[in-house]
Amino acid sequence: MIEHTDLDMKIKQVFPQESLLKIKENYSVFEGKNLPSFIKDWLIKKFTDEDDKVDKEALLEFMEKHIPQKGTEKKFKGSLMYDRKPVKILSRVIIEPDIKKGIFRFSIPELGINFYEGKVIEFILDKNPELKGGEVWGILTLQYIEENTENFIALTDYKPFKPYEIDLEYYKEGRKNFTIEEWIDLLIRSMEYNPNGFDSLEQKLLFISRLLVFVEPRVNMIELAPKSTGKSYIFNNLSKYGWCVSGGRVTRAKMFYDMKINTPGFITRYDFVAFDEVQTIEFSNDEEMKAALKSYLEMGKFTIGNYSGQSNASFILLGNIRLGRDKTPLNKNYFSELPEAFHESALFDRFHGFIEGWRLLRIREDLKIRGYALNVEYFTEILHNLRDCSEYATITEELLEIPNKADTRDTNAIKRLTTGYLKLLFPHVKSFDDIDRNEFEIFCLKPALEKRAIIRKQLHLMDPEYKEELPDIKIRKI
Repeated sequence: MIEHTDLDMKIKQVFPQESLLKIKENYSVFEGKNLPSFIKDWLIKKFTDEDDKVDKEALLEFMEKHIPQKGTEKKFKGSLMYDRKPVKILSRVIIEPDIKKGIFRFSIPELGINFYEGKVIEFILDKNPELKGGEVWGILTLQYIEENTENFIALTDYKPFKPYEIDLEYYKEGRKNFTIEEWIDLLIRSMEYNPNGFDSLEQKLLFISRLLVFVEPRVNMIELAPKSTGKSYIFNNLSKYGWCVSGGRVTRAKMFYDMKINTPGFITRYDFVAFDEVQTIEFSNDEEMKAALKSYLEMGKFTIGNYSGQSNASFILLGNIRLGRDKTPLNKNYFSELPEAFHESALFDRFHGFIEGWRLLRIREDLKIRGYALNVEYFTEILHNLRDCSEYATITEELLEIPNKADTRDTNAIKRLTTGYLKLLFPHVKSFDDIDRNEFEIFCLKPALEKRAIIRKQLHLMDPEYKEELPDIKIRKI
């Protein structure tokens, strides 16, 4: 029997349809099944009654019918081929252009459908540009097709997985019922962690800094941390709007624009792009990629050949770092362990903030969520929608006093980070009069300054031409 806290009851009362009870026992139905958190939470919510009891039998039946899993691939493909009927499933699908044949192919690993067996019917590409490459989740209609020259499994229809109609005003009104400390705990719970396992409020604030790239357009971050601190999990599992590159070779064509097939790269299709295990990332051409990255990180634009593109995707580098016995980095130059392609001060200056992941906790049993939280699918849809809300940047602009001689990159970085924290922590404010100046300074401006200051210090270590000091940005006296 779980004992509900005051925060549990408040979350359930304020967000009755958007919250759910997250306990290990309910999620046992997913053991052995490779599903991201936003799908698991949606399924649990779908089959939970008003008394928080999960109908596991109905849930398993739904998954067996509509969500393919490994072990069923031969039977599924055999039925498609024999019955010749269209079949609808909820699944991830990986799209890749076939340059030689000028078509788009797809694979569904859970069903053993490989790129040579799957073909995207061309007319659905116009309605769904996200199908021009990369991984997406959606309701897919598949059908076995026989043609004169080849037989294949066709993707004949696609509907993005978006089960919620988001009402931002409802979410903002809900925030008014929580103190800032309670709201930070709600955010951490919604990231699938237990806030009671953290050591301090400062550590909690550092942890939710990982959400900045989810909520703020074109904010560029770096996080270096020891293993088992949960960074890969956050960026791989919470949101369908993110793209995580886990090591390997990255080409300019795949990331920005492929001139051979006239197709924009993955940076144009997602809210954020994460380079995980960045130490193992290789570029096909270091100089080409550095030039494209510097342009993009600076302005959100890139030029490949005669093509000029742009995107609002945020960017984050995730890597491991070696620590000494005192749990601090062995090398005071944090970037020394990154690939050679990143060893350029002009490139690092374009990153807005640095997360010191070694100050976070290794994943332990007491950090696993047990209690009420926002449904991950709903939560990440909220973060996705908040990206387009420009009023927060206006509030930040009105509240900050910027010295005339402040470095522009420092200023832009601090403004973006501050705005990101404002969206996360005070989504209900509509003007600068709605927020307590002291809370704004403690929870928005101060952490923004701290994360930019680390970038500034590291730049100084790399190149003494860069000053270590930040501009004296303060709260405006009104």
